[in-house]
Amino acid sequence: MIISVINHTNGQLTDEEVQAAIRAINRQIKEDFEPYWSLGATLRLEGKAGAKPKQQEPADLRGDAIIYLWDKTNVANALGYHDRNNAGIPFGFVFTELSAKLGENWTVTLSHEALELIADPEVNLLVMGPHPSNSNLDVFHWYEMCDAVQAESYKIDEIEVSNFVLPLYFTGGDEVGGRNDFLGRSHDGKTLRSFGVNPGGYIGFFNPQTGKHETFFRKADKEAEERMKIKLQAKAARRAIRYQRFALNRRSTKTKAD
Repeated sequence: MIISVINHTNGQLTDEEVQAAIRAINRQIKEDFEPYWSLGATLRLEGKAGAKPKQQEPADLRGDAIIYLWDKTNVANALGYHDRNNAGIPFGFVFTELSAKLGENWTVTLSHEALELIADPEVNLLVMGPHPSNSNLDVFHWYEMCDAVQAESYKIDEIEVSNFVLPLYFTGGDEVGGRNDFLGRSHDGKTLRSFGVNPGGYIGFFNPQTGKHETFFRKADKEAEERMKIKLQAKAARRAIRYQRFALNRRSTKTKAD
């Protein structure tokens, strides 16, 4: 997979800075992520179709997927730009303004978005597992690589990148001696459990009992609560269109059936 990266930060980030981040994240994908997941990709900085994104212009795409670096938190405009031009194309957004609110380096956000785009490009994968606070109820977890450990990062070539979960994370039980995330950091004497969440992180899932998508973070974890609220503004950019299309398809099918 070739992922086109388009710098729409209006000079906030130079192409030179973006190239340095891309180089480090490509190393992360090749050396850290792909050996565990057998899923790979290459990020590549591409030029813009115009000085500013316009809804009537074609996609700034020369690969298989696209990530926009956006200087504002204008999700509505970003969604409109994508929906008009890139329908059906896997995509993601990195809002530098949101990264600043999180106190997170934008390179971590780009790493986070890239890994999740690789693992679930169409945002339509769910994994059955236990409800985070009710072990008697099975729910369908979002197939997200970084949300549960989103407050954790490490450096490659002095560039900060995101921690990510490993395949054993999405299993029904904890294997003895198994690793569930790349860094394996201990919190309160314990490492991350399958379908669990570390401090500062959150998880999302579809609850068949309520028929809704829900989120969960550790009790009294104010940092995670705040991060979740901020992150979901950006997460909406990927998920909202996909879920909207599913909803439209269901309504269309129902109408035809009626």
